[in-house]
Amino acid sequence: DPAELLIDAGTGDEREIARNRPLTRPRPGHADLAGMLSYDLPEARPVLERASARETAARVALGAIAEALLAQAGGIELVAHVVAVGPLRAEGELPRPQDAEALDGARMRALDPLTDQAFVDLVDEAKAQGDTIGGVVEVVAWGVPVGLGSHVAAARRLDAAIAQAVMSIQSVKGVEIGDGFAQAALLGSQAHDEILKGADGRLHRASNRAGGIEGGTSNGEAIVVRAAFKPISTVPRALRSVDLATGEEARGLHQRSDTCQLVPGALIVQAELALVLADALFAHAGGNSVSEMKRNLTAYLERVAERA
Repeated sequence: DPAELLIDAGTGDEREIARNRPLTRPRPGHADLAGMLSYDLPEARPVLERASARETAARVALGAIAEALLAQAGGIELVAHVVAVGPLRAEGELPRPQDAEALDGARMRALDPLTDQAFVDLVDEAKAQGDTIGGVVEVVAWGVPVGLGSHVAAARRLDAAIAQAVMSIQSVKGVEIGDGFAQAALLGSQAHDEILKGADGRLHRASNRAGGIEGGTSNGEAIVVRAAFKPISTVPRALRSVDLATGEEARGLHQRSDTCQLVPGALIVQAELALVLADALFAHAGGNSVSEMKRNLTAYLERVAERA
């Protein structure tokens, strides 16, 4: 009985009833309008369900498996943190794997307690104003060997695969590898990571502005990936829209939303990076088991050490 769908769920919240009604007022920032027009749908609920970030739960689960493979086969470890909320940006060194526990315990995944609290305050302020707020997350992959990805074909470029994977996450509007955007303001003599020979005879870099990738290939430095998340599109104060059922001006429907998605967003980006790196490691080292992959990778790295 359709009338049963209109029964309050018992919370006294009219939004429970609203969730069962056709959504004909597309919400700005969502896939609603484009999805309704593209698929010729009378309302947006089929769109919002398929476009929802809820599907990233599966990505994170798969990413955990990929991280285990990376650690076991290649000694590669990933760590994610929040580096900016709204206009406020964190300062400091890149977090290392041993910092993961501290980041897990921080409310906004910032290592510095003062910065973490400042991030919390910004989120609370946005919530009090009936608004949402975005920012930037950063994921660092330590121990990535030189040679993952390739310069020989566009589809095999590691940075391209990372950018596509991260950009596919809901709310992500920008992807940066290393100091990508800052490099654009530098001269060539300042922008690139000089190759030096250490006292031990090994090659190393004077900096890591490239974020661990040159020519579509990992260069042996830590891979650094940042993702810019726009503020959550479901704004409590409800933005202007048009009701496609009537053609009249309206307000986008607001049922429920978080204020900031950066903490879970950091872990989603970490999962996506792990999946891309695991795929690249498979392509390079191959094998039908973790032990075989480790043997292949060890032999390759021994040859790299001879040359470098």
